Amino acid sequence: MRFKDVDCGLMGDNVISRRAVLAGVASLTLVRPASAQTAWPERAVKIIVPLGAGSGADIGARLIADRLQQVWGKPVVIENRPGGNGLTAINGLLQANDNHTLFYGAAATFTVHPYQMETVPYNFTRDILPIAQATVTIAVVAVPASSPVKTMPEFVKWARDNPGKLNAALVPGISEITFDRFVKAEKLEITKVPYRNIVDAVNDASTGRIQFLSTAYAIVQPAVEGGTVRVIAVTNSQRFPGLAGISTCDEQGVPSMSYEGLAGLFGTKLQSAELRAKIGEDVVRAANEPAIKQKIEATGQMVVPGGAAFFQKSIEGQMEEIRRTAEFIGLKAGKIAAP
Repeated sequence: MRFKDVDCGLMGDNVISRRAVLAGVASLTLVRPASAQTAWPERAVKIIVPLGAGSGADIGARLIADRLQQVWGKPVVIENRPGGNGLTAINGLLQANDNHTLFYGAAATFTVHPYQMETVPYNFTRDILPIAQATVTIAVVAVPASSPVKTMPEFVKWARDNPGKLNAALVPGISEITFDRFVKAEKLEITKVPYRNIVDAVNDASTGRIQFLSTAYAIVQPAVEGGTVRVIAVTNSQRFPGLAGISTCDEQGVPSMSYEGLAGLFGTKLQSAELRAKIGEDVVRAANEPAIKQKIEATGQMVVPGGAAFFQKSIEGQMEEIRRTAEFIGLKAGKIAAP
């Protein structure tokens, strides 16, 4: 089975300028929440995805949307808005000012922003509310097939024996900040090589120009199947059934390289608590359907659905982990739009 290409980082061509995105988000105001009516949805529902078509988030959103469309009896349209480090899609959600517009993507789209920007032009706690968790993206550590290492401890030793000689490629966001923690915790000297498209890094890892790569498994899976790249660890807290025999970073005694790729559905205060509960229940039910679950798992994701409270708790855990990581590596949070 071949996985679809997934870009779990905050990448993509900017479709509008950064300045325009920041200005648009900063100037937004929301109207008072509408109560959940039995007639909802009254018209088509739009789900904005911060990544391009074919990404893991896009595929998961479309599979769930197809089922929701049947349940709700109204069209559910996916709108891809990649670029702007996730702000393009966030801007689209908030500017819609509409309880029929939702957002589907990684929680890290929001949780890492305070440590990537001097000023965050929106307030996650005020402006955006979790509705339902759907999946956890499987992320891995991979090395060239020609590499002498097959485990994380072996890589750590190799890097220590070759300070400043190894190159790493990371998806901007949670994988990059986690890598910085890993390097500091293990006292390593590794050069980070930036990529606009992480797929290019897979090609460079295949030829040995990159010695360490952390991204979604679906991104590296074709190279793994082709025998040019080797997966040495899963960064998630649990093993992935599709990677039999590959243990987690925690299990290998290198917890500093562990992180989760939480993904799900978000809304705004325009969706009342009653409406969010209704949407969340429908999302959880859809994600748990065997046919949908099987297709989502085929994209390198584990189906771990839960309602708003479940998703909120998962996000809070990730936010605290990122806060501790930022403190450890000396990264200060930027200013956030006032509540």
